[in-house]
Amino acid sequence: MAAVLWTAAVAVAVSVTIWAILAFARWWKLWKIINKIPGPPAYPLVGNALQFKPGAVDFFHQASYVIIAPWQRVSPLTRLWLGVTPVAITCSPETAEVLFSSSKHIEKSFVYEFLHPWLGTGLLTSAGDKWKTRRRLITPTFHFKILNDFLHEFHDQSEVMVRKLEEVADTGEEFDIFPFITLCALDIICGTAMGKSLNAQENTDSDYVRAIYRISDLIQVRQKSPWYWSDPIYKSLGPGREFEETLQILHDFTRSVIKERSEQFQKQLESQSQDDLDIVEDPDKPIAIGGRKRLAFLDMLLYASVGETKLSNEDIQEEVDTFMFEGHDTTAAAANWAVFLIGSHPDVQKKVHDEMDRVLSDPDQKPTMDDLREMKYLECCIKEALRLYPSVPFFARTLSEDCVIGGYEVPKGVTAIVPTYNVHRDPNHWPDPEKFDPERFFPENAAGRHPYAYIPFSAGSRNCIGQRFALMEEKTILASIFRRFRIQTMQQRDDLKPLGELILRPESGVRVKLFRRE
Repeated sequence: MAAVLWTAAVAVAVSVTIWAILAFARWWKLWKIINKIPGPPAYPLVGNALQFKPGAVDFFHQASYVIIAPWQRVSPLTRLWLGVTPVAITCSPETAEVLFSSSKHIEKSFVYEFLHPWLGTGLLTSAGDKWKTRRRLITPTFHFKILNDFLHEFHDQSEVMVRKLEEVADTGEEFDIFPFITLCALDIICGTAMGKSLNAQENTDSDYVRAIYRISDLIQVRQKSPWYWSDPIYKSLGPGREFEETLQILHDFTRSVIKERSEQFQKQLESQSQDDLDIVEDPDKPIAIGGRKRLAFLDMLLYASVGETKLSNEDIQEEVDTFMFEGHDTTAAAANWAVFLIGSHPDVQKKVHDEMDRVLSDPDQKPTMDDLREMKYLECCIKEALRLYPSVPFFARTLSEDCVIGGYEVPKGVTAIVPTYNVHRDPNHWPDPEKFDPERFFPENAAGRHPYAYIPFSAGSRNCIGQRFALMEEKTILASIFRRFRIQTMQQRDDLKPLGELILRPESGVRVKLFRRE
């Protein structure tokens, strides 16, 4: 018996040793290939992870200006090691094109896996056939006529925000406008995604409002900390336990809304013909669920769920949660950066005011889709703000096959990151890149620009499906502000200190004084 146990132990030891040797050999081969790419020195096992500063402001500044920017000047590609995991960083539009123009490199990087507990594998995080099916299913929900219907929600919530701003403006004091815009965007996305009145602008202390802000912070910290990557370890620690509690609040809210709307939908099915169920294919038939005047994204998913593509409540929740995540913080951050930049440049603000007076001459006029299209200078301001401060500061892909990027071999399976913030500052494509200049986006100035020099909504087949929605929402919010107020900013750009979290936002908000316009 002892001999048998001894033999088994030896066999296990030999197997483990062989596995370890083969694993090390594969890793060593990868190490030699990756280290041909220029980049900062890395240490065994931990790589560059311990070199990053812990604070979100310091981390983002270090990554953008201390690590990426210096290498960007000498190489189109650089590399980092997060523990034993290599990361290739594309530093130019030319190298970003290799990823975004490919129909093969569409799988999101492992860093997106930390979103799975919240978002599941919805449109943002899914891959392969599931992603293709969901993309095909959801694309019609951003049809022009459905977006036009959302415009009412944009305006109504923007008016609530303006009333709040008028109260503060009348005090003559400076204040942080960031939470006003952010809560407005949250009410908009809740109304358009779920058809639910969250009333975040009136109830800023709700559990859901606090949870949706906190969970992004927790995810970002985990993404950059290899010691938190193991689920069992993370869940046993304080941040992991807080994450689970926060997640429960978000999921309970979404589930309750889906359950309520699904029950209403089942009742409504009994009184509708099959033609009525084609709403997603034919946006001319706006039949909202539960007696509402306007369709929500959730309504359209429920209609789609009885078509050829069957969606469970869990499938629907993935997409609603994804819509909430992608459509809230991103637009809010973009609008806040635009407010600061426009307010910091009186000449630009004067042109925006002139455009508002021309397009929205009636003080009580609700902007139409045609009105938004006429706000051409405001759109240039929004685009330039997104160039300087893209809401998503980086995109990441997992390479599906070996490829050559910028003259360097990058093996299959490696994570490739496109740092939007740095690509948008490439001096080869953006003269005087730190200058805020909306005229860069005048048609005559944008002609001939590299197609991947400006990528705030990603690019290629996995570009942001809701970018028209986002631009419409941001225009509506900003038009509501600038048609009524002159803005005096109280900070310099260096004071804002971008936070390198999931979404790029200023550390101390955007402090302003507002003056009512006559």
